Amino acid sequence: MSVSTAASAQTVCAPLSVLGRDVTVPLVTGGEVTYAALDYAASAPALQRVWDDVAAYAPYYGSVHRGAGYLSQLSTDLFENARGTVAEFLDCRADDQLVFTRSTTDSLNLLARALPADCRVFVFETEHHASLLPWQDAHVSYLDAPRTPRQAVETLERALAERDPHGPALVCVTGASNVTGELWPVRELAAAAHAHGARIVLDAAQLAPHHPVSVRDLDVDWIAFSGHKLYAPFGAGVLAGRADWLREADPYLAGGGASRKVTRREDGGVDVEWHESAARHEAGSPNVIGAYAVASACKALTEAGFDTLVARERYLIGKVRAGLAEVPQVKVLSLFGDDADRVGVISFVVEGWNSSHFAAALSAEYGIGVRDGLFCAHPLVRTLLGSDPQTQGECGAPEAAPGEKSLNAIRVSFGAGTPDEHVERFVGAVKELVSAGAKWTYRTEDGRCVPAV
Repeated sequence: MSVSTAASAQTVCAPLSVLGRDVTVPLVTGGEVTYAALDYAASAPALQRVWDDVAAYAPYYGSVHRGAGYLSQLSTDLFENARGTVAEFLDCRADDQLVFTRSTTDSLNLLARALPADCRVFVFETEHHASLLPWQDAHVSYLDAPRTPRQAVETLERALAERDPHGPALVCVTGASNVTGELWPVRELAAAAHAHGARIVLDAAQLAPHHPVSVRDLDVDWIAFSGHKLYAPFGAGVLAGRADWLREADPYLAGGGASRKVTRREDGGVDVEWHESAARHEAGSPNVIGAYAVASACKALTEAGFDTLVARERYLIGKVRAGLAEVPQVKVLSLFGDDADRVGVISFVVEGWNSSHFAAALSAEYGIGVRDGLFCAHPLVRTLLGSDPQTQGECGAPEAAPGEKSLNAIRVSFGAGTPDEHVERFVGAVKELVSAGAKWTYRTEDGRCVPAV
C-alpha cells in the first residue's frame, strides 16, 4: 500500500481511545506537555474500551470453577467465554487448546516444558529472549540472522534437512521483530518445518496487536502472545495450538485446578489424575480479569477492523521513516531492507550520540517516551550494530556517559492509539536534537542517563 493510499485511509480512522492519552508530564526546561507514548513494543497502553469492560465486571468478581454462588458461576462463564473469544480471534482449529498464561515468556516456557524427549529445537538468533532462551533443556540449534525472508526459509530448510528425521523437532519464530518491526515469512517457514516433519510455534507478541493472525492460514502448530502488548493490562498471556504435547506433558504447575482427582495410597503416598484439557496447565486461581481483558481487546480490534488499523499504521510508519531519512546522522536498523513490510517498530542509532543520552533528552525535553538499549534481543541488536554478537550487555542502557559510544540503540514504536501529533513531535525532536544538541546537561545514574539537577 502506498503512503498516499494509507493517508486517505487515515482520514476516516481516528486513533483508538487509550488510557493516558491526556496525561501531561513536566519538562526539564520548564512547563508541561501531553505525554507522547512511543514505546508500544514494550507495553501498549490499555484501550479505554478494555478498561471500561474490566471496570464493569469488577463488582461481580468471584472465584472460578469452584463456587456454587451466582458470582462464581458468572465469573466461570466469563472466563471460559473469554477463552472462546480469543480462540476465535486467532482462528484456532476445533481441536486446539488455548491456555491462559502470564505472558509470551510464560507461554513459551510452558511449551518448552511440554517438549517430547529428545526434541530438537531450531531458533534464529534474531528472536527476543522470550523465544530465544526457554529451550535450554532441549537440544537447540541457533540459526544465524538471515538478510532476506527467502534466506530465512532456506536457512531453516538446510538446518532441518541435516537432523534425524525420525525424532521430534520444533521451530520457534517471531511474526514481527521487536527490534526492526519487520514481518517474517511465517507461512513459508511453517511449510518448510512441516515438510521436514517438524512443528512450529509462532511468537506473535509483536504481530497480533498490528495484523490479523490466523492459526489456520499460517498453518502454525502453536501461537503465543501477551495481553499487555495487545492493549490490555499487564498479567495475562496466551498459548494456543495443538493439544497432544500439552496433554501428554506433566502439568506446568502442580496444584488445584490442574488435578481431576487426588487420592491417598495405602503406603501413605498420593496418586493424582490430571486434567487433559487446558486446565492441566492452569493450576491455582486463574487471572480472570486478565483473561477477560485480553478477550475484550480481541473484540475491540476485530470490531475496529484490521484493514483500517493496518492502513493507518502504515501511514504513521511512512511519516516516521520519511522524517528520519531527512537526517543523515540517523541510521535505521534493518535485516531485510527498506522494502520489507513492517509493523510500527523502528530502531535506530544517531551518529555522535550515546543512545541513552538521546532517549533521555527526548523524554526530559520533549515529553516523548521511547526505549533505548538492546531490547532483550541482544544477539540481533549486536548483529545489526556490527559488533560482536557475543558481547555482554544488559536489557537497559549500559553505563556509558553522554557523548560516549554505546553499543545500544533507540526504539520508537506505536500502534492503534497513536495520534499524528505524537509521531510529528518525535520527528521534529530528532531533527532538533541532531542539529542543535540537547538543551540540558545529563549524567549517568545507576546505568541510566538522567538530567543533571
